[in-house]
Amino acid sequence: MAAKRILLGITGGIAAYKSAELVRLLKKAGHSVRVVMTRGAEAFVTPLTFQALSGEPVRTSLLDPEAEAGMGHIELAKWADQVVIAPASADFIARLANGMADDLLTTLCCATEAPIAVAPAMNQAMWGNHRTQRNLRLLQDDPQVTLWGPDQGEQACGDTGPGRMLEPLVLAGLVAGQPPTGVLTGKRVVITAGPTREPIDPVRYISNHSSGKMGYALAAAARDAGAEVVLISGPVAIPAPSGVEVRNVTTAADMLKASSEAVDVGCDLFIASAAVADYRPQSCESDKIKKSSEQMALSLVRNPDTLATIAARADAPFTVGFAAETTDVARYAIDKMQRKKLQMIVANDVSVPGLGFNSDNNAVTVFWPDGQASIGPDSKQRIADRLMALIGEHLDQATG
Repeated sequence: MAAKRILLGITGGIAAYKSAELVRLLKKAGHSVRVVMTRGAEAFVTPLTFQALSGEPVRTSLLDPEAEAGMGHIELAKWADQVVIAPASADFIARLANGMADDLLTTLCCATEAPIAVAPAMNQAMWGNHRTQRNLRLLQDDPQVTLWGPDQGEQACGDTGPGRMLEPLVLAGLVAGQPPTGVLTGKRVVITAGPTREPIDPVRYISNHSSGKMGYALAAAARDAGAEVVLISGPVAIPAPSGVEVRNVTTAADMLKASSEAVDVGCDLFIASAAVADYRPQSCESDKIKKSSEQMALSLVRNPDTLATIAARADAPFTVGFAAETTDVARYAIDKMQRKKLQMIVANDVSVPGLGFNSDNNAVTVFWPDGQASIGPDSKQRIADRLMALIGEHLDQATG
């Protein structure tokens, strides 16, 4: 690959120490690298570190008397073939998204015509904050900007979740146009997540306690394993994983339609982690039902079975189901796997306090026709990562 002129922007965050390795990898690959640091970045790593690794002076000031004509932002903006911001803090993302130019790094981003890659790095709560997500949506709509990451896992503060900066080796590969490789590289994965809502009238509906956290963690794990991921999500209150196509649905009928359409265009692996309502009201009233008596009877009819429908297709992908049970978990899960002709099923006991619905943790047992494995208790993201490795292994055997 032809060498590039890489402008590496480093903002304030503990992940700034990883950027030193990124500079080393980029230089090793033959690229020219110049580094711009914000004041916050200087609090974590000294400019001298990056000067030694890049062989170039590190820029920190907007009006630099040592720069050509004293305007370093214009000089750097014209020089760069690619701008990479790693780590990109929540503060920097907010300023970039809103077109601010209040320091050297944001100013050169406004002045450059080069593509800008942003590698977010922040606490999981900051990543999930609605203001951060709003700013990210603005960047996603910007044709000049690409988001790289974030990763999921343990964070310096002790939290676990999305927000980690991608590893330097992955970022260096992305600069070279080489996406991360993993057990699902080249595969297309469709995942369902969250609850469904079955309307009774314009105000009320039937639903369940699913938060969607397990399905969203699986989508991130599949993405990190190299897959192209379509996430079909019922109504949830959590941010979508970056790099994943999300299709929002409400009812069980909606979920079946969206799942079928996603599988129609090609699917190697279908994972049904959504908690789909088994029944819906026979009719949905057009107006709010008023209190008129001490009792009210509600007639329910069976919903279509998304999992069984996908598994029964002539072109069925490798299909993995989920079973949330409160008693006799193994027996019910194995029966469901056999009845619906699934390749694997993931079972968990949702009656255990602190695990399953609405929790950040879980413990599951995975069954397949000639074996089983237990995973957890652990965070849902760690369980998702281990599940994806296990599923990928079985998928490889089935298609190999």
